[in-house]
Amino acid sequence: MDLTFRRFDLQLRHAWAIAADGPTAGKSICPVVFVELRDRHSCHGLGEGSPSNQYHESAATMAAFLGRVDARRLSFTDIAASMAYLDSVAPGNYPSKCAINIALVDGAARAAGLSACEYLGLKFEESRHRTSFSIGLDSPDQIERKVQEAARYPILKLKVGGPHDRENLAAVRRAAPGKILRVDANAAWKTREIALENIEWLARDPLIEFVEQPMPADVSLADLEWLRARSPLPLFADESYHSARDVSRCVAGFHGVNVKLVKTGGLTGARDALTAARAAGLKTMIGCMIESSVLITAGAHLAALSDALDLDGNVLTTNDPYEGVRNQDGVLSFRDVHEPFGLRVRLR
Repeated sequence: MDLTFRRFDLQLRHAWAIAADGPTAGKSICPVVFVELRDRHSCHGLGEGSPSNQYHESAATMAAFLGRVDARRLSFTDIAASMAYLDSVAPGNYPSKCAINIALVDGAARAAGLSACEYLGLKFEESRHRTSFSIGLDSPDQIERKVQEAARYPILKLKVGGPHDRENLAAVRRAAPGKILRVDANAAWKTREIALENIEWLARDPLIEFVEQPMPADVSLADLEWLRARSPLPLFADESYHSARDVSRCVAGFHGVNVKLVKTGGLTGARDALTAARAAGLKTMIGCMIESSVLITAGAHLAALSDALDLDGNVLTTNDPYEGVRNQDGVLSFRDVHEPFGLRVRLR
């Protein structure tokens, strides 16, 4: 097996900021790393990792880990053993492991003549899977302009946790008074009382569907249980849910979970995290970072295991080098995608 990787800087349509970034004007470039695997039988696979400074990850940390990987220990025919080997190289480093895992699944599915979802024992139902469109932290006038630009998307996700939350929600409602809205605090509200006060304010809007990660991931279980018992809106875990190991804590403190491939180490880990959450009675969402169509398409192959989707990272950029699953006015579709096997992505 040969492994090659390269950094690529995705350029954002608008400066991007979330509460976890702190007092920042927002970023305009998000680096990702693409991984390609090829064996001696010319079987090949493509993957991607999107590192987050929130978890002390970067393109440099990805390159350092990938440079340590002995590609001879990877196999399209034994993905579980390949992932066990990666865990032996170093703990963590989930974006790198994600990129390799996606490439392994892509190659294995191609070799079997299947799409990635079929290889994973799932189906993708056309016209069923709708994704939200994310609006990052900004000034109210910029929020209103972004919402107007997103007119074709029926579901919005508003980042909160900044100084202008109330003005920003008002700006959203001026531009889109009748749209379903999801709210993501990115752990901004440090105490349960502050979180509940903000959630009760949000609940006055009848079209808000749920609130994502209201408090930091390291708050006590008692605080999570207290807030869940009193919240007038469903609560979804993001920073609190990295893998299936977090299920019991999230059952106590949330109504649902947001699963991201870069947190779980790829497609197989995300499938396990989604399956475990659903078995425990939690609602599930598949989310993303700022990503190209490689990672977004990989996430779409798991859509059958989701109650909600937030797979919009690629449409927030202007220079996506790949094309894959289509985002047609917020509905994900493979109908016009001509690649028949594997992830079903190709260079533009």
